[in-house]
Amino acid sequence: MDFREMRRKRQQLSEETCVRILETSTSGTLALQGDGGYPYAVPISYVYVNGCLYFHSALSGHKVDAIKNCDKASFCVIEKDEVHGEEYTTYFRSVIAFGHIHIIEDEKEKLEAARQLGNHYNPNNDEALQKELAKGFNHMLIIRLDIEHMTGKEAIELVRMKNQHP
Repeated sequence: MDFREMRRKRQQLSEETCVRILETSTSGTLALQGDGGYPYAVPISYVYVNGCLYFHSALSGHKVDAIKNCDKASFCVIEKDEVHGEEYTTYFRSVIAFGHIHIIEDEKEKLEAARQLGNHYNPNNDEALQKELAKGFNHMLIIRLDIEHMTGKEAIELVRMKNQHP
């Protein structure tokens, strides 16, 4: 698929910056094709590892049904959202990733992704993570979004600030 180029190229973030944002942020919005073809966007926790996004989920529900019905998805993370009312604008920085999404069936990959998720939110606490996984692993799905295309954008005001203070 040919993805659209960003119209306002001056505001486009580098791939390195997009990856940094995905690595350090903790939540975003997963967009899927939901019931009746309506978009279904759900806020969700995640972890970014080697060009993929991993999510955990209950065994069933709207999100799971949507993934089973259509493997295309996008995921948006907003790193900065600073309202400047006096300027009638927002100083923002965000990333959108597009790709194919699926439920992980391989138990080894599922366990490793669950560990990555746990460590992203509570690093250096292996004992607590092991207990949590022992308790809930069989009651969760792990979902992977393989990123095909990614764009990041920031407010023109942030671009101007960077250019004034290199």
